[in-house]
Amino acid sequence: MSGWSLEYNIDVDIDNRVIYSKIYGVWRANTARNYHEDYKEEAAPLLDKPWAKYVDLSNWKTGSQEVIDVIAEHIRWSEKQKMVIGVYIVDNPVTYPQLMKMISGSGNSGSSKTFRNKKDGLKAIEEAGFKVETEGRNI
Repeated sequence: MSGWSLEYNIDVDIDNRVIYSKIYGVWRANTARNYHEDYKEEAAPLLDKPWAKYVDLSNWKTGSQEVIDVIAEHIRWSEKQKMVIGVYIVDNPVTYPQLMKMISGSGNSGSSKTFRNKKDGLKAIEEAGFKVETEGRNI
């Protein structure tokens, strides 16, 4: 595992150009800012070419409007850094509208996709041209 905290983990597959992250619990603005900074550091080896993002939000509970704003900025940053597809796994009816606010607040160009299960999300990454290797990864 690359980077992690009690609120998230970030696992970079450099060979296949996919970043996997898993989000936990209730986030505050500081957590979102720390995630964004840690993510930028972990993603650095991939930013010279197209890459994919996989985010598992199935254990995420909620976040404030400030969290929504910070993650919207994170999505904007990702797209500027050659992210081809951002896959978000969300199956909670409370957090889904918050995720949609993050995506719409980013001015998303259509690269962000939401799915209710991991299988469909991973398939979307493969269909975008990336190899998915999940063995040994915390996803």
